[in-house]
Amino acid sequence: MSGIARRLPVGAETVEGGVSFRVWAPGRRHVEVVLEEAEEDQQTPPSGPSAATPDVAAVRRERSGGAGFPLEAEADGYFSAVVPAAAGARYRFRLDGAADLLPDPASRHQPDGPHGASVVVDPGTFRWTDADWRGIGIAGQIIYEMHVGTFTPEGTWAAAAGKLPLLKEIGITVIEMMPVNEFPGRFGWGYDGVNLFAPTRLYGTPEDLRAFIDAAHREGIAVILDVVYNHFGPDGNYLGHYTQHYFTDRYDNEWGAAINFDGPGSEGTRDFFLANVTMWIEEYHFDGLRLDATQSLHDRSPEHIVAAIARTARKAAGSRAVIVIGENEPQDARLVRPPEAGGYGLDALWNDDLHHSAMVTLTGRAEAYYQDYDGSPQEFISAAKHGFLFQGQVYSQQEKRRGTHALDIPPPAFVTFVQNHDQVANSAWGHRFHRIASPARARAVTALLLLLPGTPMLFQGQEFWASAPFLYFADHEPELAAMVEKGRGEFMRQFPSLAALDHIPFRSNRSERQGYVQAFEYGAISCRSDDSIRSESAPEGSPLTARPHEPSSFEASKLDWSEFDRNAAVVALHRDLIALRRTDPAFSAQTAGGLDGAVLGPEAFVLRFFGPDGDDRLVIVNLGTDIRRPSFPVPLMAPPAGRRWSLIWSSEDLGYGGGGTPPVETETGWHLPGHATVVLAGR
Repeated sequence: MSGIARRLPVGAETVEGGVSFRVWAPGRRHVEVVLEEAEEDQQTPPSGPSAATPDVAAVRRERSGGAGFPLEAEADGYFSAVVPAAAGARYRFRLDGAADLLPDPASRHQPDGPHGASVVVDPGTFRWTDADWRGIGIAGQIIYEMHVGTFTPEGTWAAAAGKLPLLKEIGITVIEMMPVNEFPGRFGWGYDGVNLFAPTRLYGTPEDLRAFIDAAHREGIAVILDVVYNHFGPDGNYLGHYTQHYFTDRYDNEWGAAINFDGPGSEGTRDFFLANVTMWIEEYHFDGLRLDATQSLHDRSPEHIVAAIARTARKAAGSRAVIVIGENEPQDARLVRPPEAGGYGLDALWNDDLHHSAMVTLTGRAEAYYQDYDGSPQEFISAAKHGFLFQGQVYSQQEKRRGTHALDIPPPAFVTFVQNHDQVANSAWGHRFHRIASPARARAVTALLLLLPGTPMLFQGQEFWASAPFLYFADHEPELAAMVEKGRGEFMRQFPSLAALDHIPFRSNRSERQGYVQAFEYGAISCRSDDSIRSESAPEGSPLTARPHEPSSFEASKLDWSEFDRNAAVVALHRDLIALRRTDPAFSAQTAGGLDGAVLGPEAFVLRFFGPDGDDRLVIVNLGTDIRRPSFPVPLMAPPAGRRWSLIWSSEDLGYGGGGTPPVETETGWHLPGHATVVLAGR
C-alpha cells in the first residue's frame, strides 16, 4: 500500500480512486474484500431502536455474492488494496477462500448489526460547526452519565440532542456516554460490544452521533465516551477468525478471553485499539474517554496500554484539550500520576468509596462490597479530604489490601457520585438512591456530593429524581440469554438480603406485589408504579426482580421527561448547588488542603472550606435527628475573625420541597437541623 495516505492502520477509508481496505490477519494466506451488488433491494436498512433486528443466520447467508477483490499481503500480517468503490458501499471479507463472508473488524457502520455487512463511511462529509471549541480540562467539571437508549423514549442520538438545553440549564458540563459500539440484539448496556469502530445502529447513524456531539458543543457541553477495551462480547465477535493474536490466556479475565497487549503478536492488537482511540477523538470530536475496568487491561510492555491510550487521545485531539478517566476497582493512584513520575497520565479515576459510605448510611446495610464501610461521619470527612478511603489498608471483603497511596492526588482527579449505572442496577429493584432514602436525607446527600472537592457525576435522571429504575438488560439469543440471566443472578446473591426475594409472591396479584414495593415509596415527587419493571415472573429461586432479556426491563428503564417539570423543586436543588459550587471561590477552588472537618455527632459532621482572605464556608451535614447544643468545643466551628456565621443555603429550603430551616447559630447556642445540609458564611 505504498503511496496511499491513510488516517488509520485498519478499516475502510475513502481515498482518491476508490476505497482503501486494510485488515490485520496474520496467519492467513489470502484475504478478499467482497462488495455487495448495488441493487435497489439492498439499500441500507433504517437504523434506530424501532428497526427490526434481522435473523442472525439469514444475515450471515444473505447477499454473499458480489464483486471480489484480492488484498495484497503486507509485512506484519496486514492485507490491503484500493478498490473502485465509494462511501455507502457494503462489503465483507473472505479469508483463505472460505464460503463464509465476515464483517470488517474495524467497520465504521453495521446497519444490520454485528453479523451483517459492513458499510464504508466517509467522515469528511459531515459539516462541523464547532471550530471554536477548545475542549476541556478536568477541573471544574460536572459530569452526567448517559445511556442513550433509555435517556429518551425514542432512544436515539437525535432525540437526546433535544434535551441538551435542559442539561445546560442545570449546569452540566460533561456528558459521559455509556458505550455505543455495536452489539447484538435490540437493547443492552453496551459493555459487550463487538464492533468497536461502529456506533450502534440502535441509536441512529454515524452522522447522528456526530450531530449530537456538534450540538453539545454549541451548548458548551463536552462529550466523552465510555470505551470497553478489556474484553469483547460473546455474540458477533469475529476477531478470532482473523487471528488469535488479539487474545491471550496468560491473564485471567472475568468477562472472557483477556486482550493480548504484551504477548507475541501484540503489535497489531495495540495498533487496533489505539486506532479506535484516534477514531473517536478525530472523526467524532469526542472530548475524551472513560476506560472501563482498567484493572483488566493487563500489560507488561515498556509503555502500559493505559498510558498509550492517554497519549494517543491527546495526540489525536491536536490543539483541543481532552480528558481521559479510568475505572479502577483496586484504586491504583499510579493511573493518574504523570508519565514522568511513573504514572499513566490519566486525568481522573472513578471513586466508589463515597457512594459506598452513602449507601450504608442511607440503608443501614453493610453487606457484600459494602461490608468494609460504616457510613460514619468520619468516612465522609476522609472522603472530602483524601478522595479514596482505601489507600492500602486491608479490605476484608476481598481478603487483601486495596488501594495505593493517594494523599498527593489533586481533588479533581477523583470522580465522585452517589449513583451510577452499575450501582443503581445492583439494587433489588433498580431503585435510585432517592427511592431508598427520605426526601430530606436525599437532599442532604445531594448537597454533600455537589459541594465536596472532586469531580461530581450525576446519573441520568438524578437531576429530577426520575421514577424510572435502571435495570440490567441485555438482548441475546435464548441460550446465551439464559446464561447471562444465571450469571447475573449469581452476582446478586452476594447480597444476603436479596435472598428474601426468593419468597416474594411475584405470581400473586399485582396489588399484593405492589404493597411490597410501596415500602420503598416516599412522598412529594412524581412516581410511577413498579409494575412496569417486569412482565414475567423470575425463575424460581432467583434473586432477580427483572429478567435481563425481557423488553420490559429495557422499557421500564426509560426516563419520563414530564417529571422534569413536575419535579421542578428537585431540579432547582441541583441547579442551585451546581451554581453555588461554580461561583463561590471557597467551593470552586478545589485545592489540596482546602478544607478540614470534624465529627459533631453520631450522624453529623462539619466541613470548613477555606476561602480567600478568610472568607470561609461552613458546611454542616446532619443525617440524624436535630442537634441542639449550647456550644461546640471544635475550633473549626469558630467564625472568621470579626465575623459571625450566617446561613446562605439549606437543603431544607421550602423551594426544594423542604420543611424550612431554623436559625443555626444564635447567642444561646447551635441548632443543627436533622436530615439536612446547611452552608454558612462569615458575615
